[in-house]
Amino acid sequence: MNQSTNQPSTHRSVTLVVPGMGSDHCAGLVRHSLERLDGIEEIRTNISNHQVTVKHSGDSPPLEELKAAVERGGYEVTAVRTGDNTAEDDGSDEAYLRRAWRRFVIAAIPATLIMVLMMVHMLWAPIPGYLAVIALLAFPVVFLYGGWATHVSAWRSLTNRTANMDVLISMGSLPPYLIGLVGFIWPMTSFIEMAATIMTFHLLGRYLENKAKGRASQAIKQLLKLGAKTARVERDGEEVEVAVKELSLGDVMIVRPGDKIPTDGEVIEGESHVDESIATGESIPVEKSPGAGVLGATINKEGRLKVKATRVGADTFLSQVIKLVEAAQSSKVPIQEFADRVTARFVPVVILISLGSLGAWLLFPEALRPILEWGSGFLPWVDAEAQPVILALLAAIAVLVIACPCALGLATPTALMVGSGLGAERGILIRSGEAIQTLKDIRMVVLDKTGTITQGEPELTDVVAAEGLDEQEVLALAAAVENASEHPLAQAIVKGARDQKIEIGEVKTFKSVTARGVQGMVDGREILIGNRRLLEESGIQGLDVLDGALTRLEETGRTAVLLARDGLAIGIVAVADTIKSDSKNAIRAMHDMGLTVAMVTGDNERAARAVAEEVGIDEVLAGVLPEGKVDEIRKLQERFGPHVAMVGDGINDAPALKQANVGIAIGAGADVAIEAADVTLVSGELTKVVEAIRLSRFTYRKIVQNLFWAFFYNVAAIPIAAIGLLHPMIGVVAMVTSSLSVIGNSVLLKRARIRVENPERA
Repeated sequence: MNQSTNQPSTHRSVTLVVPGMGSDHCAGLVRHSLERLDGIEEIRTNISNHQVTVKHSGDSPPLEELKAAVERGGYEVTAVRTGDNTAEDDGSDEAYLRRAWRRFVIAAIPATLIMVLMMVHMLWAPIPGYLAVIALLAFPVVFLYGGWATHVSAWRSLTNRTANMDVLISMGSLPPYLIGLVGFIWPMTSFIEMAATIMTFHLLGRYLENKAKGRASQAIKQLLKLGAKTARVERDGEEVEVAVKELSLGDVMIVRPGDKIPTDGEVIEGESHVDESIATGESIPVEKSPGAGVLGATINKEGRLKVKATRVGADTFLSQVIKLVEAAQSSKVPIQEFADRVTARFVPVVILISLGSLGAWLLFPEALRPILEWGSGFLPWVDAEAQPVILALLAAIAVLVIACPCALGLATPTALMVGSGLGAERGILIRSGEAIQTLKDIRMVVLDKTGTITQGEPELTDVVAAEGLDEQEVLALAAAVENASEHPLAQAIVKGARDQKIEIGEVKTFKSVTARGVQGMVDGREILIGNRRLLEESGIQGLDVLDGALTRLEETGRTAVLLARDGLAIGIVAVADTIKSDSKNAIRAMHDMGLTVAMVTGDNERAARAVAEEVGIDEVLAGVLPEGKVDEIRKLQERFGPHVAMVGDGINDAPALKQANVGIAIGAGADVAIEAADVTLVSGELTKVVEAIRLSRFTYRKIVQNLFWAFFYNVAAIPIAAIGLLHPMIGVVAMVTSSLSVIGNSVLLKRARIRVENPERA
């Protein structure tokens, strides 16, 4: 790519909508045209959305020059978008589809009349002036509204020293029409009917292909429709309605029951349940109260909420999802490289084969005629007695119209469209096609413990009361003292008491003993809470009675603290970072898929082993510092090769996510971890890892199927056409059918069962 050396360091991004860019071959020609311009930094094509995004330096080249470059390559530009709204649905695709339908209808009417007249002329009675009539009827089909855009595209492509699909169609329709005109001065078979039919079927195929691709690429369109259009906000003490694009950071939005939340924010007033299924794929509404984060486009179910906007515009969750899905749809899978090399040379090779077939039938007709005699026995369109010139033209034209490599070009992107869309619906965002191909071959999955296998927050798990005391009484005393502490373990105890509707008393003379515990007066009695060392040093009696329970809790990975009242031990309160409800199910499902599962954590060996045994982990990497996670991943790659996936959610997981062959970030985690990952799981559910691997396997399988049948079709069809056994009109129908079959096979991916349905049976 040419680089501008004198341009400013600023970069601008422009997105051009190119509806005719229907395959990777087309996208390659568009890139080839744009690469000749100065100042181009990056070119990204997205076949699913018919978009090419160009990043260029400074003020050069202007928008008009970018548009002209694409049009010189033979493709129409219907819209130009700048800024962050590259996925904006401006109706250009629908308008292009309507024009494609009109072109087909206008061509189909005279073409149908031509076919009727041909049947009458051949089978019933000769029509006076037949050749003149069909020439007049076919002229607008081949040259005007029907075929003009095709021929202009072909001419622009050739003058730009490239060859797009329209070149084949022009070469397959123009010569038959022009040769048919020879019939006015020299008696010969007319080819004008064939020219009109080829162009009409081409226009029908273009329409059906774009319509089918539209169904395959619904993910982006559906995501765009999810967002709210307006928002109610507080301005100068009044509630006013504004467009969502006018929201600013810090705006306070009023969200009524049943409303969509306009943008990402934080609840500052009210309580409700919010349907977050568009983000997580799960239908159960999530409870929200002051301090809770909410996502734009999710639905408030019952209570009135006040939400402060924390992200707007391109920074919102929905915008980021759209960008990730677009990136996945416009990316390439490594297996596609071979197909790209083939399609890049395909059109010139087809033209050479067509010319070779023409020459062979003109030079050696009698040597090839036995093939036609054999084929005429079961192929009604084969005429073994036709003149050599007729046979040569039929074979050459058939090669041109049958060999369109659209099916090859559509094989990968259509499967990626559907697969990435299905993933987005389930809260699985795959950044690239390469990740899909790599993820399917994963043999080892490494799970970070905190926040991935576990909730990431300590919770009250156990209360043990000494003989003669009640567990709720022990918990109430512990919560009363801990309520004055900001320590996470203290807050877990307080929350546990509140969840059990226990009344929490008031503490006086509160004191914290660093790294050991806390103490205070509750109802005039001294309460001491802490580790064994603190209580022993304080001369607490009765500790031996609680020794067994304390040891048992610590062996299972709990953090246990002892309670004493007025110098006598009265109980134990234990907290732990609890296992997520779906962790066991997810790890069981991974084992069913033949995967080895490891856990990496900074915890000590005993605590780590306790968690691993509970959920069924195969290997435990304990006591690993954040900087040591990368080394552990490298060691596993030495054992398992390039087949190691890492799942994490924290900032300290980002380097390991990058080192792994596939990095999977829990979406609820840190932004830096998400940025470092190849796959992002919107929710914190570990079963989504299983679903992501299943999705990659299903998607890759579709890509392989599509490529196989596309290659098989071209390898089989071109020789058959070259030896004269395939009529051009049959060939153009087969060409359209092959592209539609690839798209249809990709759309079937929507039926793939990737969900981990039942925890008891997964």
